[in-house]
Amino acid sequence: MAGTAGTKSGGAEAGAGEGPLAGVRVVELAGMGPGPFAAMCLADLGADVVRVDRPGGGALRVDPAKDLTNRNKRSVLVDLKDPGGPARVLDLVERADILIEGFRPGVAERLGIGPAACFARNPGLVYGRMTGWGQRGPLARRAGHDVSYLALTGTLGMIGRPDEPPTVPANLVGDYAGGSLYLVMGVLAALHHARTPHGTGQVVDAAIVDGASHLATMLHAMLATGGWQDRRGTNLLDGGCPFYGTYETSDGQYMAVGALEPQFYAEFTALLGIADRAPDRGDLSRWGELRETIEARFRERTRQEWTAVFEDSDACVAPVLSMREAPAHPHLAARSTYVEHGGITQPAPAPRFSATQGGIARGPALPGADTAQVAADWDVPSLARSTDAPDRTEGDGPQPAG
Repeated sequence: MAGTAGTKSGGAEAGAGEGPLAGVRVVELAGMGPGPFAAMCLADLGADVVRVDRPGGGALRVDPAKDLTNRNKRSVLVDLKDPGGPARVLDLVERADILIEGFRPGVAERLGIGPAACFARNPGLVYGRMTGWGQRGPLARRAGHDVSYLALTGTLGMIGRPDEPPTVPANLVGDYAGGSLYLVMGVLAALHHARTPHGTGQVVDAAIVDGASHLATMLHAMLATGGWQDRRGTNLLDGGCPFYGTYETSDGQYMAVGALEPQFYAEFTALLGIADRAPDRGDLSRWGELRETIEARFRERTRQEWTAVFEDSDACVAPVLSMREAPAHPHLAARSTYVEHGGITQPAPAPRFSATQGGIARGPALPGADTAQVAADWDVPSLARSTDAPDRTEGDGPQPAG
């Protein structure tokens, strides 16, 4: 992938549509949060993603020209409560490989575009359902947000300092890690099955509570063997360990330390200048003292100065950068981890592929802008008759969002 932060993503654009999912057709029923991000991931990988937007837009009034989770997609307008709306969606479904929806359980069925109706038109369809609580269970029909789902899984309770309330990790751990990425994994696995000689289409029930719980599998193993305490901020990987955490510098910035292995720790303490006075790292009763020693030392210099000290070492120390600073870091710039497209610096598609690299071919899809083109490309003439009637789907919107 060509280009660096702050430059055009030329090489990335050229490869779009040629990714490993080139030829795969996806229908995305417009929603918020994890559903759109999952569809973006598929589009970044080369899939032809058609987003079915509702006239009047959704609940979140975001400038569609800057909604990066809709990049590499095309958009058509369909009012799902118009008498002919569901039929137009089913015409698309008949030609699709994957459908993604994020309504509360039962809403898609009530609108006439649930799994049964879709499979009747396309038995090989992969029907991806993105929710917070899942399709069944006592809370399935309840509203919720990322923080609600993390709270019940035990995930939220393990994040933060022991003497402070749990730390909310934006909506990255729930919506996107436990939600979007599990939906992507699920629909691609189901698509592989559908394309086997005896395969069929099926429903993929991706629930954030399931994904967020699954992410913690290693920690549950450590808990079972006594290697993890069921209290936040007291363990090796949750900030309880003084050589795995963050420290403030003299200019109010922070450095991140991950010197777990003995050889890395030795280099860390040597470069920090505390090797001759640091308490034994293996003595847990002195971890508080060790933390104070490290804290005091880091406060003696600025983040830039400490970055210079550690940047060519294996001490596993890095500066904590802001969102605006990250794209300019030399390593991320060299990898084109961030690219510019349409005047917006944004994360590049990931992961990388040696033979079928995709990219960013188009900016965020504008609602309805591609209706005529999709109608022709997918041979769905009914889309050309889509109504521009006011949106009437209020209250049926997607369950999981940030």
